[in-house]
Amino acid sequence: MKKRSLLIAVGSIVFVIIASLALVSQTTKKEIAGKRAFPQHTVYQAGTIKPDNLSQKAMDDAVANYYKTWKNEYLKQPADKNDEYYIFYNDKGYAEPKNAVTVSEAHGYGMMVTAIMAGSKDKQYFDGLYRFYKAHRSDNDPSLMAWQQVKDKSGKIINTPGDADSATDGDMDIAYSLLLADRQWGSEGDIDYLARAKDIMDAIMSNEINRSQSLIKLGDWAEDEDEVYGQSTRSSDFLLNQLKSFEEATGNHEWKGVTDKAYAIIHSIYKEKSGNTGLMPDFIVQSKGEYQPAQADFLEGENDGNYSWNSSRTPWRYTLDYLLTGDERALPQLKRMNDWIKEETDGNPENIQSGYTLSGKALEEGNSTSFVAPFLVSAMVDSSNQQWINQLWNRTIQEQDDDDYFANTIKLQTMIVVSGNWWAP
Repeated sequence: MKKRSLLIAVGSIVFVIIASLALVSQTTKKEIAGKRAFPQHTVYQAGTIKPDNLSQKAMDDAVANYYKTWKNEYLKQPADKNDEYYIFYNDKGYAEPKNAVTVSEAHGYGMMVTAIMAGSKDKQYFDGLYRFYKAHRSDNDPSLMAWQQVKDKSGKIINTPGDADSATDGDMDIAYSLLLADRQWGSEGDIDYLARAKDIMDAIMSNEINRSQSLIKLGDWAEDEDEVYGQSTRSSDFLLNQLKSFEEATGNHEWKGVTDKAYAIIHSIYKEKSGNTGLMPDFIVQSKGEYQPAQADFLEGENDGNYSWNSSRTPWRYTLDYLLTGDERALPQLKRMNDWIKEETDGNPENIQSGYTLSGKALEEGNSTSFVAPFLVSAMVDSSNQQWINQLWNRTIQEQDDDDYFANTIKLQTMIVVSGNWWAP
């Protein structure tokens, strides 16, 4: 009897232990998956729209399926680092040098997306992306990321020799992603997401903002005193909602000045240079106290003053702040841009060209998703765009042979936004 009682007692203890382990496993799995894991169905600004030619579930499924495709294509690990990940951006071989593998822009996108999706393995991916960022720091500030990485002859990934400074948008996205991660998984684990986000935000303010003018600079390499690059900016770096999140997270009200300055520049360019189209130029410079489009070959090429590959992201980036906060300062410009592109294309997204002058003349033939997908987001601001947004969704989700990392990563992020699944930390 005693032996049987002992066995029952031991068995009960074993059962309790197994049950407890199972509960811990379930809890851990839930925590790893994220407190706000996809889908979230964020309530955007009243009056905004989504495609109505398919169900919410169909949109969610499209995002989830494309996320898997995107990860398979672009989420990679260094051969010698099994705890790191990076986003491969040179899939078409367009980048220079030819051995380039990633840039901080791509890295920021990857960290934001994994933090937003927050599936069962996404914390592992996010933490690996974080470790890669930390291993590839800017020479100017260790909290910022060197803008480009390459493979050396041995296959090891290193910063581009002699060019290990930063690009502002990549750093801003990385900081924002850490704020998202703090809300998803908390900051009590191996990585204190919130503290590290604050480190980056402080470094951005110190190195990538011309504080005397509240101006977002091109990177930590641009000195405030430089009358050319220290006084210029990139329109696609006006990450308006992120700036507001930075102010809230840090309590530093200098960020409000940066937000206000970005909106003022957007309005100035729209009023003076693109009133008929609402388009923004890739780069903006100061001249005699006024902001205007850069001249050709200012930094990257002949279209530096046009609506080209950098500013193609602005319809998505600017609209996001309106969706999440209702800030209407860019709304007239966004509505004008939507009306213009619908008229320009006769309501057919297949007619969107790969770049325009600010007056609306096509720069080159092409229908890259890099230029199509951002208009999908800006179409959300007005119910008169319902048929247009339906058509834009259908075109955006199509596979295009010539779409590369850039187009496909913009595609994924805009699909997340338009399906109602982007949120602010």
